[in-house]
Amino acid sequence: MFDLTGKVAIVTGGNGGIGLGMARGLAGAGARVVVAARNAKKSAAAVRELGSGALAIEVDVSDESSVKALMRDAVAQCGRLDILVNNAGINIRKPPHALSLAEWRQVIDTNLTSAYLCSHAAHPQLQRSGGGKIINIGSMMSIFGAAYAPAYAASKGGIVQFTKACAAAWAADNIQVNAILPGWIDTDLTRNARDQVAGLHDSVLRRTPAARWGVIDDFRGIAVFLAGAASPFITGAAITVDGGYSIQG
Repeated sequence: MFDLTGKVAIVTGGNGGIGLGMARGLAGAGARVVVAARNAKKSAAAVRELGSGALAIEVDVSDESSVKALMRDAVAQCGRLDILVNNAGINIRKPPHALSLAEWRQVIDTNLTSAYLCSHAAHPQLQRSGGGKIINIGSMMSIFGAAYAPAYAASKGGIVQFTKACAAAWAADNIQVNAILPGWIDTDLTRNARDQVAGLHDSVLRRTPAARWGVIDDFRGIAVFLAGAASPFITGAAITVDGGYSIQG
């Protein structure tokens, strides 16, 4: 049920952070992982670590032609596509009145429009494989608001609703689409947040029953579960991976 041997997975932003954690899980279960990201140096390092025939393809996930080229090249080199992880994302921490339209669009395009573009381009390839799995990465900001993350929260809330729409539309194609909502995870993105948001570290520890920040390897298991044969009747779900953060009032 947890064997991904022979499967091919694309992980956007798979060269670091949560994306790399998920890529580790998929590769460890036997999948061939395509690391899709812009930073070629980081991607090369990730591919060396992942092994199992992993490869890197440079992509701008907010650009339709670049995403189409990613799908075309991945299938040409790997022969098929079974799993798509829409993980690429950024944040610009400003309150709504300080956020420019260009900054708003940058976050929305990178976090939300990219999931549409990649899923849209992957759909026919997953159909040809007889079905498949799409895993979209949301956030605690899909549930909560934060004064310093208006565009990020809007994009991650949109991810959950987009996930549900795709799950309903593609169930007949044997494609399951689910979202993961990470809590506070120790990554480069959240290290910047700790520098920018006073008291964040202690606040997270107080509210999280697990009493720690998450690490990227906390996503290895959920990636394998949602990507493989163990979850054929789970679709349209938004699963928290947060050490219990979201259950606290």
